[in-house]
Amino acid sequence: MELPLKVVITGASGYVGQNIVPILKAQCDAILLVGRDVSKLRETFPGLEYCTFQELEAKAAGFDTLVHLSVLNNDQEGTEADFHKVNTELTIQTAKSAEACGIQRFYNISSVHALDEQNLSLYAKSKRAAVAGLSEFTRLQVINVYLPFVRGTQWNGKLAFLNSVPPVVESSLKTFLLALKPSVEARELADFILHSDSKQDTVILSNGQSNNPAYAIIKRGIDLLFAIAVIVVMGWALLIVWALIRFGSPGPGIFAQDRVGQHGKTFTCYKFRTMQDGTVQLGTHEVSQSAVTPIGRFLRRTKIDELPQVWNIFKNEISLIGPRPGLPVQTDLFQARQARGVFEVKPGISGLAQVNDIDMSDPEKLAKWDARYIRLQSLILDLKLVLATIRGKGQGDKTSA
Repeated sequence: MELPLKVVITGASGYVGQNIVPILKAQCDAILLVGRDVSKLRETFPGLEYCTFQELEAKAAGFDTLVHLSVLNNDQEGTEADFHKVNTELTIQTAKSAEACGIQRFYNISSVHALDEQNLSLYAKSKRAAVAGLSEFTRLQVINVYLPFVRGTQWNGKLAFLNSVPPVVESSLKTFLLALKPSVEARELADFILHSDSKQDTVILSNGQSNNPAYAIIKRGIDLLFAIAVIVVMGWALLIVWALIRFGSPGPGIFAQDRVGQHGKTFTCYKFRTMQDGTVQLGTHEVSQSAVTPIGRFLRRTKIDELPQVWNIFKNEISLIGPRPGLPVQTDLFQARQARGVFEVKPGISGLAQVNDIDMSDPEKLAKWDARYIRLQSLILDLKLVLATIRGKGQGDKTSA
């Protein structure tokens, strides 16, 4: 994409706007700030050009890109009608104005909370309604950008206290706190606006956890504690399950199968056998329900069949939470995951896609959810997924009829 030289920004007086406007200003030919309170914009950004939403069409002719930050957040008071008016109606009207004056690209900025269909806050519902309305635009390229916690040059909100602690303490605390929830630096959003050539209509910007040692150490510690607890507390029960399988139908009690793990490397995954011995090595969704043994149905429903994977945890091949590892023969899934960087992380016994009932029968959809997990990865999300799995959400890959 050519560098967008003329950028319109709505809602720039908020925290995100205050952090990205200086970056964009330094690299763009022109900046136009749009708001409901122009006096606040004038006070925050002296020397820049401003206008109201009513003046947008007249003022923004010749601009390339519009970044829509204007929003009513959950921490602000308002009725459902208020949230709808600002987060839905104003967003769609702003997109119409942008289209009318020839703007080519419209960035609709939202929090990742709006991605969660279970989140019924006034903010999340109104932002999802805006996305639905924006999908009707054909001449304007709309990109819905979802942001987790945004970090600027100064900490804000509940973490503002970090601005006044010694640098050594701040560095250690930052590493731990950022392991708890996903985050992104404001400059990442500015760089995305300036240089992205994305053709996707949905983008999650996040720094992820790949470079966070606190997340890696704590996650590995939790995995090992779980594996040890299973062996110590449930070892006797695992032996009983093995015996019931072994003598309930011909074949071994433990089923070993090649799976694709981190960095695309193949490893041997261990599970209790739930299908008849000799069942063809295919994705579960391609295997007939008749292949599942009577006890296998119970084991799959309760997820007890997954417990032998504690051995894979000890070998550091798998984690409690992560994308479920596929088979080497599932080439469509392999390619879809490879294209989205899913193999950057270890696979898991359960994951975001699984608790949302997304299985391997739709490789593209599964890979998108796996990529979403990597963008949103955090200790708190992992804990939520563990609890959801314990409560029985997600029944694993479904067999064919």
